[in-house]
Amino acid sequence: MTEQKILANRYRLTEQIGMGGMAIVYKAVDLRTGHNVAVKVLRPEYNEDREFIGRFQREAEAASKMTHHNIVNLLDVGMDGENRYLVMEYVQGKTLKQVIQERGRLNAPLACQITIRILSALEHAHRNGIVHRDIKPQNILVHADGHIKVADFGIARIADSATLTRGDNVMGSVHYFSPEQARGEGATAASDIYSTGVVLYEMLTGRVPYDGDNPVAVAMQHLHATPTPIQSIAPDVPPSVIRVCMRAMEKNPATRYQSAREMAADLRTAMEDRGEQMMPEPDPEIRQPKPILTGERNTNVKPRRKEADKRKARIAVTIVVTLAVTAVLAFGMWLIYRQIFTTRQVPSVTGMNVNDATAKLSKQGLKYEIISVSSDEVEKNIVTDQQPSASTTVHEGDQVTLRISSGPEQIRIPDVYNLKVEEAENQLTEKGLKVARQTEMSSAEVGTVIRQDPAPDTKLAKGDTVTLYLSGGNVTIPNLTGKTLEEAENILKENHLMLQLPLVAYPYGENETPNAADHGKIAATSPETGKVVTENTFVQLTIFQDPEQVVSIPVTYTVPASDQTLRIRLVMKTDEDAMEVYQKNFEIAPDAENRMISGTIPLPDSRTYYAYIYINDRLNDTTVLTMPESGELSLNQPLTQITNQVEDDMRNTTEQEPGNGEEPDTSGEGSTNG
Repeated sequence: MTEQKILANRYRLTEQIGMGGMAIVYKAVDLRTGHNVAVKVLRPEYNEDREFIGRFQREAEAASKMTHHNIVNLLDVGMDGENRYLVMEYVQGKTLKQVIQERGRLNAPLACQITIRILSALEHAHRNGIVHRDIKPQNILVHADGHIKVADFGIARIADSATLTRGDNVMGSVHYFSPEQARGEGATAASDIYSTGVVLYEMLTGRVPYDGDNPVAVAMQHLHATPTPIQSIAPDVPPSVIRVCMRAMEKNPATRYQSAREMAADLRTAMEDRGEQMMPEPDPEIRQPKPILTGERNTNVKPRRKEADKRKARIAVTIVVTLAVTAVLAFGMWLIYRQIFTTRQVPSVTGMNVNDATAKLSKQGLKYEIISVSSDEVEKNIVTDQQPSASTTVHEGDQVTLRISSGPEQIRIPDVYNLKVEEAENQLTEKGLKVARQTEMSSAEVGTVIRQDPAPDTKLAKGDTVTLYLSGGNVTIPNLTGKTLEEAENILKENHLMLQLPLVAYPYGENETPNAADHGKIAATSPETGKVVTENTFVQLTIFQDPEQVVSIPVTYTVPASDQTLRIRLVMKTDEDAMEVYQKNFEIAPDAENRMISGTIPLPDSRTYYAYIYINDRLNDTTVLTMPESGELSLNQPLTQITNQVEDDMRNTTEQEPGNGEEPDTSGEGSTNG
């Protein structure tokens, strides 16, 4: 049978929606009415099997005798070629099995509501001499409007023990067998009661009472085993409801409920004992009052008037009772609809972006509330937590609270204007903020905060940076022209200015003769004389140099052996304050054959200078360079060594070189040769 096939020129099959032990179920459209219907078609393999054909026809005839609001009604019976079919009303919704699988166990009031409706259908069937024989959640349909419909009256039943081996459908049915069915005996109304008890047990606990690896193992448990107590699985189920369920599951049919009406009455009583609002038995044959006979006609006026008054009273009572029952029945249908068709599983949105999370909740029909929380670990706009948690069962329209990261904690920046930099930094770092410094020219005291960025009262995340603009004071570049280098250095210090090195030699033009008397004197400054700058600005000096008077000393140094590449730095500093005036860098590979380095050190004036050797940024050797009285220095003249005591201190790393801030290195010994 394929989709879109038309049966009897009337029913167009649109999709397969189920498969039973004897029949395949299709959703179809009745071309005459345009309504959706369910069509059950006998499996092709049973078209020649007289037993199955006979049963199919007998059950179709039995179904035609039943009309009940809790039973899937039979609409048509027919045959198209070799295909025998039944047309039933189409129930838009889910099977009770699907509901249990989706939600787990149901609460006791809802389970009782559904069970009473199943019992209402069974009471109607049993009065018509029909035993269902296959009550199970797969055969209970839950309509989208809250109606409960019992389907498959006898069509997918298990007739004898041989059918225990026939496929997954039988395996599903055996979980709901009565003990007498498991023994291969005939099923009775009491058998349907037992199966209903099993269905109630499953609704209350979320699982069947007996399970096993094969149908025979399960059937044997129905005969001999005791199910796990309901209260150990679902302690919130009222004991009175448990008693009803366990009585329905008695192994001896004689000790079970003898009718569906009796079991439904006890269920209602059990819930009324807890103050739960339960619907009454929905079957009119069960709950409607019997007609009251009016008796024989009496010609006496007063009795006739009394009889008329009584009749009116009975009619009024009947109307009130009917309205009350209708209201409670509607309430019960609404309760089932709300509990099943409006329930939702809360999706997991933790870790998602807030926009994706809210879209996912909206798709499920859930509302949401957003609460912003600071977090140093979670990125901004990411969901850090949700309540209720994922997989919690709620109703459509319920609210889920989302905690959204607003990023690191927001800190209000204090006003540090006019504070000294140390105090300003302390206030900011205590609040978890970082500090950067910028210096600007200002008449304010040097080191005072003159502005800040961002501005005060702005909020920043913990760990963000605030830039402090500090007063650098102001000073005018003095006129240093004609001064010696040593004089210029002193004047710059007095004016809180810094000497920028290296020095620049005065560039004489082609027709310009150097003045020997100007050798070593200042020719110009940068910034230029008279410019106003901040304190501690670096000033670059250009000096006159007479080529005939320039003295440069070649220095050589033997690098100690090493198994790693060594970085060598040759530095010249002034004697007074360790100001660096010359630097040259070298690298010596581990396998270098020539480990001799050399540098030519210019002497800007006649002062004494220090020459330093650093290996891998650590001081290794020191030499004093001294200009002889003659003003000339032979290239081969050995350089004077500093005192042994200072040299030993350097090598033993007990002192740092003044103004250097680096510890001496004792990793190897070196020598300086000229």
